[in-house]
Amino acid sequence: MRAFREKVARAGAHGFSPTRISAMVMRHVYLLRRSWPRLLELAYWPIVQVLLWGFISKFFATNSSWVAQAAGVLLAGVLLWDVLFRSQLGVTISLLEELWSRNLGHLFVSPLRPYELCISLTTMSMIRTLIGIVPAALLAIPLYEYSIFEMGLPLLAFFSTLLVFGWALGLAIAAILIRWGLAAENLAWLLVFVLAPISGIYYPVDVLPGWVQVIAWMFPAPYVFEGMREVLFHGVFRTDLMLAALALDLVYILLGAGAFLYSFRVARVQGLLLRTGE
Repeated sequence: MRAFREKVARAGAHGFSPTRISAMVMRHVYLLRRSWPRLLELAYWPIVQVLLWGFISKFFATNSSWVAQAAGVLLAGVLLWDVLFRSQLGVTISLLEELWSRNLGHLFVSPLRPYELCISLTTMSMIRTLIGIVPAALLAIPLYEYSIFEMGLPLLAFFSTLLVFGWALGLAIAAILIRWGLAAENLAWLLVFVLAPISGIYYPVDVLPGWVQVIAWMFPAPYVFEGMREVLFHGVFRTDLMLAALALDLVYILLGAGAFLYSFRVARVQGLLLRTGE
């Protein structure tokens, strides 16, 4: 009998075990239940893709003449959108590198001030953005015979406006990361794409439903992409669109920086700077 029990125990240890499999499945189910960023991510990308490409298809189906004149406009949209994405990501990646290495608490043992960290994060964001965007823009010249640099000074205005808006988003996400740690890491990769369907990157804002247009005009990005199309199609730089974008930029960068500094103060009081894991 003893030999039989030992044989059963060995089979349980080395053979197929549905119990062990279900235990591992339940472990990850519990992780999902306790982490709203993980749950959000599961539905996030399919919804964004459906919205974005649905509006693109709707616009193209009713504006074939626009497509015929659109040489380079889609490429310009892609490159300028990447400015926004990379500037936001440049802020959050720099902070995430400190969280991954568990270095945030060590940094603030030094005389480093929170606002100095903000400035360093935005500076690194600009460096990362230029490193990512300039080679892609140069590559488009021989591959597609299109140069975004032909826009001239308006390009500098569009770039700067999107860069600052990306900083604002990045600082807001950084505030969440400082408060909730790496449990909110997925937001660094996801949040900016919420704005993609309503930013008018590949189509005018008037394609959107009326109530969505109201929301879209609350952000700087739609003004930039509408202004870009005015330059490319009509050779006109719309100062009204740019001034509106700059005013919104100012609002959002103040909100982003304020959220970051407030979150840092809360984290310092509650001792969260040394507990940045999930």
